[in-house]
Order: sequence, then C-alpha cells, then structure tokens
Amino acid sequence: MKLALDVMGGDRAPTVNILGAKAALELYPQIDMIYLVGDEKTIAAECATHQLTSKKIRIVHAAEVIGMAEPGAKTVRRKKQSSINVAMDLVKAGEADAFVSAGNTGACVASATIKLRLIDGVERAGIASPLPNEHGVCNILDAGANPEAKPQHLVTYAIMGTAFAKHVLGITDPIVGLMSNGEEDEKGTTFTKETFALLKETPGIHFRGNVEGHDLFETPLHVVLCDGFTGNIVLKSCEATAKAMGKWLKAELTATPLRTLGAAMAKGAFKALKEKSSYESYGGCPLLGVNGVVIIAHGGSSALAIQNALRVGMETVQNKVNDAIRQALEKTQ
Repeated sequence: MKLALDVMGGDRAPTVNILGAKAALELYPQIDMIYLVGDEKTIAAECATHQLTSKKIRIVHAAEVIGMAEPGAKTVRRKKQSSINVAMDLVKAGEADAFVSAGNTGACVASATIKLRLIDGVERAGIASPLPNEHGVCNILDAGANPEAKPQHLVTYAIMGTAFAKHVLGITDPIVGLMSNGEEDEKGTTFTKETFALLKETPGIHFRGNVEGHDLFETPLHVVLCDGFTGNIVLKSCEATAKAMGKWLKAELTATPLRTLGAAMAKGAFKALKEKSSYESYGGCPLLGVNGVVIIAHGGSSALAIQNALRVGMETVQNKVNDAIRQALEKTQ
C-alpha cells in the first residue's frame, strides 16, 4: 500500500499534512510508503520539526504549487510541476496506489481526469461526500466535481455510488435518492424529471425516487444524487449549520454556573456528537469514475482529517472499488 500525499495542498499546509501522515503511519501498519510531494526543502524542514523519520516516507520534489483560488483546469495545464500533478503522476505510473490532497478541488479533478483518464462508460467523474444521518452515512454525489451535469451523468453516479456503498461501506442493498424540491414523481426541474425517468429504468440500483433536504438526515439513504453545483451548496450549508449550532450550544451551556455543571456531566455525549458531525472523522471524499484512487480532502483539513483521508484512500484501494464500478457499468450497457 503506497499513497501519494500532496503536502502543499490545503489552507493549513504543509504542517497538517505532515502531522496527518505521521499519525497514519503509526495507526495503519498496512501502509508501506507515503510519498510526500511538494517543495523538498519545506517538507524536509517540517519532517524534522515534527520528528517524522519513518523509513516509510519518501520526499518527492515538486517545484510549483496550485493555490486554492486559482482556476483548476487552466492551472493544471500551466503548472505542470505542481504538487498535485507530480503526486497524480505517481499514481499514473503505478508507483502509488492512491492520491490524497486537501488542495484545489478543481485542479485535483482536472489533473485526475487528464492523467488517469475516465473509466469506460463514465463521461464525468463525481465526488462522493459523506453526510451523517439517523441511519448511518449518506453520500452526496456529486459534491462539486461536475457543476453542469447532464441526466445521464447522474445515472452513472447512481451506479458508481451503489458500488462504492457496497464495497467500502458494506451496505448490502444501497438506497439511492434523487435530490428534488418534493418527493412526488412529477416534482422538480426539467433536469431532475429527465434524470428521474432514466433512473427508474436503470438496472442494478435500488432507486427510492425523489428526496428532499430533510431526507438527508431522517431517511435511510446511502446515495443522494445531484449536480455538483447543488451538491456543493448543500454540503457547505450543512457544514456551516453544524458549526453554528455548536457555537450556539456552547454559548447557552456556559451561560450560567448550573448549565456549565450540566454540560460537564454530559461532556462524553457532546464529544461523541462532535465527532459524528465533523468532516475530520470522515477524512476525504473519493473522486469516482477515474482510473485510479483519488481522495479529495476538505481545504480546511486538520491533521486528523488528513490521517483519515489517507485511511479512506487505503480502504478504497483494498476494496477494489474501481473494479466493482467497471463490472456494474458493464451490466448496464
């Protein structure tokens, strides 16, 4: 198991990436090598500072960095020696089994599409982002890779999301829903109505029908389909709501001495709730549809999030998700 980590990616790079890699090596003995990709001098200095001296690391120099605000596809072509491109090349060459980055999402998607190419039968790759609910975890697909999707793209996402839920999450019969503004069959835009009609005729998926925003948290669902524009807004809105609720709850629980005492007694419950609702616990999101394992982490990732993103990459490789996707696509052609 060899993983390529874009050390220069993310709002808090490179420190959190080095700390995340160090934690992953300590926790997951299955990892044989982590390629630390980025500016060689910077990485070496960070490794020395944080005492990362494992024989399971190798620094791979990349002379350029793609900033979080730069246009993805254009910059990938212009900055050929960026840490994203160099790390992706390691996967392309077979030297690494998976790519992990908290960097520019558009650049990661563009680099993966250009260098690894798409799986036969896939027109657009999609990001599967986990969202906790009352019944486990629901994956929003697509969460930002393909903002201007076509109905057929979402059909492919349904097939790929089902394969991912089966082989990585261990769900026997994953339930798929289509994000709309009402659960009735006739609700939605022209886009969602066309997608609905195609999904009803797609073999190999358990299509529940249209779902609404509240279903993300209340209904047994494993894959919820939408275009990347909608998915990204939904995901960031949920994330912001969780953060706001956490702040409001903390303020109320510390408003009086009696409340503070009660909060101290329930500290374990609050900690468990925070872990369940935090993206750090889930690590990164797989980019489904490319010929390789690509894990895209949150731009604001902490060391814990990077550690878990590396774990997700490892699990995605181990469970041979791409093989499962290819087999599922062949059955629908």
